[in-house]
Amino acid sequence: MKRDDRIWLFDLTFLKSRWTCIWGRGCPGILDEPAPDDGIGCCSYGAHFTEKEDRLRVEKRAASLDPDLWQYKDVAESLGGPIHQNDEGEWVTRIVDDACIFLNRPGFPGGPGCALHLQAARFGEPPAEWKPEVCWQMPIRFEELVDSSGHLITLVRGWRRRDWGEGGADFHWWCVEEPSAYVGEQPVYEAMRDELVRLVGEDVYRRLTRHIENGSIVPLPELKSARAPADRGDGP
Repeated sequence: MKRDDRIWLFDLTFLKSRWTCIWGRGCPGILDEPAPDDGIGCCSYGAHFTEKEDRLRVEKRAASLDPDLWQYKDVAESLGGPIHQNDEGEWVTRIVDDACIFLNRPGFPGGPGCALHLQAARFGEPPAEWKPEVCWQMPIRFEELVDSSGHLITLVRGWRRRDWGEGGADFHWWCVEEPSAYVGEQPVYEAMRDELVRLVGEDVYRRLTRHIENGSIVPLPELKSARAPADRGDGP
């Protein structure tokens, strides 16, 4: 699919699959040992921010979180806020008790899980308007590349272990690569419609679903040589 100078590439193997997040349903987390009872999932290392706007939006949302939905609200205030710059100068969410400061643990009266997600649900708003971009997009990877001819290519696919770099090798488990996570009631492109629309736009998403559901493939145009090959006859 192409819009303006952008070429869209979609990994239909993943988007048509029945992958689903199994956090709270046996997800063992991504540390070096399985810990399904800890309820940490992929929040062990906190969240990195894609840009300044992403960070400022989450900071603003965090300031409005209700105390009954955020287990570590007081801790965040005592530390100077839930977001800081790490040793590499990157803006990230703080780690408290071995996981993201926004993650409520099992047994918290307000409910386990991401406090930002819980607040969004309370207000009836999309979680994507509250959570860091990397969190609401997961496990969809939105990758922009420029080829040698200057074409902008956008690849939409599942986030693989190798995308985490060398650290990904330490995960004992990564859901996109495990059969136990492919138990969803809907294919990914339907279940994550809102996230995909935010990433690619309504028009591109509509065209994507049309191609998937109609099974249609746009054929390449018939190519003809600029000049016919010379008649070489029967000789050598």
